[in-house]
Amino acid sequence: MIFTETPLKGAYTIDLEKIEDERGYFARAFCVEQFKAYGLDANVVQANSSLCKYKATLRGMHYQLQPHWETKIVRCVRGCIFDVIVDLRPDSSTFKKWFGAELSAANGRTMYCPKGFAHGFISLTDDAEAFYLVTEPYNPQFERGLRWNDPMFDIVWPMQPEIITEKDANHRNFDLEYHLGLKE
Repeated sequence: MIFTETPLKGAYTIDLEKIEDERGYFARAFCVEQFKAYGLDANVVQANSSLCKYKATLRGMHYQLQPHWETKIVRCVRGCIFDVIVDLRPDSSTFKKWFGAELSAANGRTMYCPKGFAHGFISLTDDAEAFYLVTEPYNPQFERGLRWNDPMFDIVWPMQPEIITEKDANHRNFDLEYHLGLKE
């Protein structure tokens, strides 16, 4: 695996290191030891799959509050998505910054989204499927979200969403105390 640090502290894209022959290729997509060598959390407790039937479907921006912060390791296994992460760690030098990358079945790229980040994506193709590993089980009591178009972050999406849940469309603008769970 080829680990490339993003502009956001502690976040990486991970590309496959392919061993190719006449049959195709073999590549390691996840290895606890390699993750640990980079100081990354690899304590996976859950695997999730998310299918967007239609292009321009937006999911996000989701995260969980402490003590249930989760690391997400996201890969697109069918079609193509634009994957976005936002650093919500107040003590981070990249606090409130975002990063996005195209993940596709063709490029095999993975996004490593550390604890304390919000995550979301928009499908760039019909039938786009994301598969991701997480380090905390889903806990609805600690669930939060950022509005996908909050001017605080000014995320540049590659297209306008055509399909988005009411819940995701109506997340509130960023408020530090609310988004850290210090107030309702």
